[in-house]
Amino acid sequence: MIPFSSRFQKFLGYSVLGLLVLRLIYLPFFCSAFDLASDESYYWEWGRRPDWGYFSKPPMIGWLMGAVGLITNHAEWGIRLASLVCGTVSLGLLYALAKRMFDQQTAVLTVFLASFTPANIALNLFFTIDAPLVLCWTGALLAFWLAIEKPEKASHWILLTVALGMGNLSKQMMLVFPLLMCILVWWSRQARPIMRRPGFWISMGVSLLFVLPVLWWNEQHDWITFQHTGHHFDTKADASLLDRVVVFLSFPLLQMALLTPLIWIFLMIIGFGGLWKWRKLELRSQFLVMFSAPVLVVFSLLALRQNINPNWPAVFYLSGSVLLGAALQGTWIPAWPLIHWQRWLKPTTIMVFVLTAVVYAAPLMMGVFGLSGHSRLDPLARVRGWREVGETAGRFLSQAPAPEKTFFLVMGHRENASQISFYTPQHPPVYRWQENDLISSQYELWPQANEERMGGDALIFLPEGKSVAKSIHSSFETFEKTGEIDIPLGNGKSRSYKVYLGRNLISWPKPRPLPTQEILSEDEDL
Repeated sequence: MIPFSSRFQKFLGYSVLGLLVLRLIYLPFFCSAFDLASDESYYWEWGRRPDWGYFSKPPMIGWLMGAVGLITNHAEWGIRLASLVCGTVSLGLLYALAKRMFDQQTAVLTVFLASFTPANIALNLFFTIDAPLVLCWTGALLAFWLAIEKPEKASHWILLTVALGMGNLSKQMMLVFPLLMCILVWWSRQARPIMRRPGFWISMGVSLLFVLPVLWWNEQHDWITFQHTGHHFDTKADASLLDRVVVFLSFPLLQMALLTPLIWIFLMIIGFGGLWKWRKLELRSQFLVMFSAPVLVVFSLLALRQNINPNWPAVFYLSGSVLLGAALQGTWIPAWPLIHWQRWLKPTTIMVFVLTAVVYAAPLMMGVFGLSGHSRLDPLARVRGWREVGETAGRFLSQAPAPEKTFFLVMGHRENASQISFYTPQHPPVYRWQENDLISSQYELWPQANEERMGGDALIFLPEGKSVAKSIHSSFETFEKTGEIDIPLGNGKSRSYKVYLGRNLISWPKPRPLPTQEILSEDEDL
């Protein structure tokens, strides 16, 4: 096959550069129009209390949030910029990997296909655990391939060790990478000589040492992260056949929405076909297939029994996108099935352009068509109204009898506590009171107000639909309602709170006891 023209290559290259510029221009608009996602403000709270571990995740995202907060004085744009930096560096590493394995044309097309997707747009707008994970995973792919090419260079193994270790501190999913390394060198005759290299085993072993502080922290907290992670694999025993079919079909449909239909279908064909024709593949193809298809097969099978969070497979599409770029460009011809890959280059290009434009325009269109705040038709309804809530809470705090010794006590879902904490200008200490003895967030693991704020005053924020427990009344010397917060979001939706002032904390209300201790997750991703 003949590679695409240099003119088209320049077009793709300029498109990627144009997208990066658009993201820089779009960032301040997005910051002014939309608030942080609840996970972002929650991880920002982690950053205010650096530790070796947290309720649901390793510590990297908390450390990064702490650093960003320190550098930018807890500015929202700093958090958004951090996600953009991580996403851009990840694309640069993916470009380097594709160029090293194939050529510059393939690298340009690979980055184009990877960046013009709704998933990558979100990755560069929301600073969650996936941003550092994707960065470390892409770096590990590049470092491991360099080590395979030139195993005698110690620097390659050192880079791999650092990428793996930092990834282990970012998200549990990174622990799959060493497993795939071992399967590759065992299953591939071409890669098997790597097993005799000390660097292979040392890099994996040392990278696992990064996890030791996290394990120590978990041992001090009843292995809470492990219990939370296990909760993600619970299934409903009474689920009907129809429910299971819906869950199973939702997995590919959501992946198509995040990657665009054509790209996802092509990635599945190349990945699963690569496993089927494994012995006929050259080493570079085996490498890329191994870090993509096997785990995607596992997720596809897992979807038969439970929900799969849409972001779980994210890193396993990275290596597959390199093979797809090579196939569409003509550098590499898959042996299955007989698809005229280059004929699909322009349709794929048009589709990703259209979907990218739709995704970037959608936030504007919500207001134009009067859909802002709509519970079903506004995908950004959950990131509206928090800034106004925080500003109003800040006014309540400034009017309190003793603002300097007043803390916040927030009821309901953890997002209420973290969002109010971030958007209140004074960033006061915030506590979340559980009605029962369930551990459902990091707030229950931190010291409670009775350990840190005895004798202090509290502003109590009660979300709509919640009632104040009698035990909270009796926990303060005086207790009175001071006002309400009601922020309209549009389409009849609003963020509403009743605000109470408790003077002189004299005790901490005990939660309602349960027969057994349970671990719940409040809409957190794994």
